Amino acid sequence: MSASASSSTAEEKQEAAPVTHCKGANDLDKVVLREVRGSSAEVYLYGGHVTSWKDEHGDELLFVSNKAIFKPPKAIRGGIPICFPQFSNFGNLEQHGFARNRIWTIDTDPPPFPVPTSNTAYVDLILKPTEEDLKIWPHSFEYRLRVALSPGGDLMLTSRIRNTNADGKSFSFTFAYHTYFKISDISEVRVEGLETLDYLDNLQDRSRFTEQGDAIVFESELDRIYLGTPSKIAIIDHEMKRTFVVRKGGLPDAVVWNPWDKKAKAMSDFGDDEYKRMVCVEAAAIEKPVTLKPGEEWTGKLELSAVPSSYYSGQLDPDRVIQDSSVPEDSIS
Repeated sequence: MSASASSSTAEEKQEAAPVTHCKGANDLDKVVLREVRGSSAEVYLYGGHVTSWKDEHGDELLFVSNKAIFKPPKAIRGGIPICFPQFSNFGNLEQHGFARNRIWTIDTDPPPFPVPTSNTAYVDLILKPTEEDLKIWPHSFEYRLRVALSPGGDLMLTSRIRNTNADGKSFSFTFAYHTYFKISDISEVRVEGLETLDYLDNLQDRSRFTEQGDAIVFESELDRIYLGTPSKIAIIDHEMKRTFVVRKGGLPDAVVWNPWDKKAKAMSDFGDDEYKRMVCVEAAAIEKPVTLKPGEEWTGKLELSAVPSSYYSGQLDPDRVIQDSSVPEDSIS
């Protein structure tokens, strides 16, 4: 075999690897996960940020703006930004905290995760505070993130945050997986599973209301924090005949957001009409901040599935919860 043929074969093997570490936009490091049936996911070390999740047909399921700026310190617009240690402006830090615009490292020797990994492509990342971070948020922590792709193409994110303060002090944080779903058209989408729940309306000074509709539909800007939400939420896209199922653990709240036209035009890293092709449904812990004593660890899980739209939230198996249902709702150990 010639050297070039040997090299080509090696490249093909590398291309088929379930986990590949490579360069992405603007030469930023990223990890690509592949499943044998064809699904894939991409996660950037910048932000620990999932930017792509494709089904077995190669169809993209997450929305990333065509104007997204893949350049620190700007957070990437779309995908799954991680809001930690602060959601939005619920505190004194920058909007949505700093985890989404820090460089994470690959964790080569993580402690055991409560997530099965047989036949699963996954990567483990870790974030620890820098000296600059400690100046703005004076708490020592270890944040371990596993991003996994199941054989069936489900995308799973497991966050484990541990208080490593040596001074004996507790700390509190708010959190969200700020997931942007790619949809056909915002007018064709409904969100089910949040009926009759209370929510804080971010467009009305976070006043508290109760959801009156049998589903959430979109006719204008919407920005709400739903409280005490179930472990399962469905996003039904009629035109695509597809339903996204969001399963979560340790995350009692859910944010539903679409900026609509006026706010879309005001964002420099977002196309004027892109609001029509995205919706954010975010698994979160906001109303009651998570508090950790030194040595305590919190776990927050997200599992995303895409299924035919003949399914909807009421039909989904009510007994099926995300893997390892032994994780308690407060998820602190």
